[in-house]
Amino acid sequence: MNAIEIKNLTRDYGADKGIFDLSFSVEEGEVFGFLGPNGAGKTTTIRHLMGFIRQKTGNCSVNGLNCWERRDEIQKSLGYIPGELSLFDDISGSDYLRFIADYRGLKDLSRMNAVIERFELNPKGKIKKMSKGMKQKVGIAAAFMHDPKIYILDEPTSGLDPLMQSRFIDLITEERRRGKTVLMSSHTFEEVEKTCRRVGIIRAGRLAAIDSVDALKAKQLKKYTVTFENSDDARKFCLEGFDAAPAGGNSVNVTVENKVGKLITALAKYNVMNLSAPQLALEEIFMQYYGGKKNA
Repeated sequence: MNAIEIKNLTRDYGADKGIFDLSFSVEEGEVFGFLGPNGAGKTTTIRHLMGFIRQKTGNCSVNGLNCWERRDEIQKSLGYIPGELSLFDDISGSDYLRFIADYRGLKDLSRMNAVIERFELNPKGKIKKMSKGMKQKVGIAAAFMHDPKIYILDEPTSGLDPLMQSRFIDLITEERRRGKTVLMSSHTFEEVEKTCRRVGIIRAGRLAAIDSVDALKAKQLKKYTVTFENSDDARKFCLEGFDAAPAGGNSVNVTVENKVGKLITALAKYNVMNLSAPQLALEEIFMQYYGGKKNA
């Protein structure tokens, strides 16, 4: 069963800005990574799912509920972290969290307190005096306090230091094991690789790819570091016609796409001392869909 469903969703702002004929789904109990640079359409998609924007073309639903018609019910029940947090600056973090708890009719605050402790949050100070990271922790506590079945998270670790980012990855991993559904928009590729089963890549408002993390890696360019017996062999190999570049000493970095056999044949002519294949990061795969550009 799909917990989140988007079908042919279009929102055209003109000048090729917006989202166009977007279709994908997130299964119940799945953590799904939604990737793309600023302006690609991630937040516009999420705003439709939250019922902040009424769809003009296409449909979207959360837990079988129409995202516009049942938006109040959806917003109250799921866990949501916006890309740009907008909190009540003139009250304390504690007061804000109590307000959210009252809004949800939440009496048991043990879950909220556990999240506060995990992220070492002191919520007593006024929000306007908090750092970006502290405000983000308040947002995380608000999103997770009621133990929802579905989470929609837009850049959830923005402003967090590496230690807190690691703790957030652990939290998402725990939620996945508990059968929770998560749609997570992110620029932090480590958290996507470690938590998500599938990834959707959006480019200029259109879905560029959707597959498992492992499958995306397998389909893309292969990178190798070859160490030759001497620098002369390394220099000669760079003239073989591959995408190759010196890597210092007698080593060469080479990138191939569906040419592994040709690479092996070419290397047979040389005395190769070592061949390694550095793990291809999801970020590198992501950039391939953008032609090496950070925006598209």
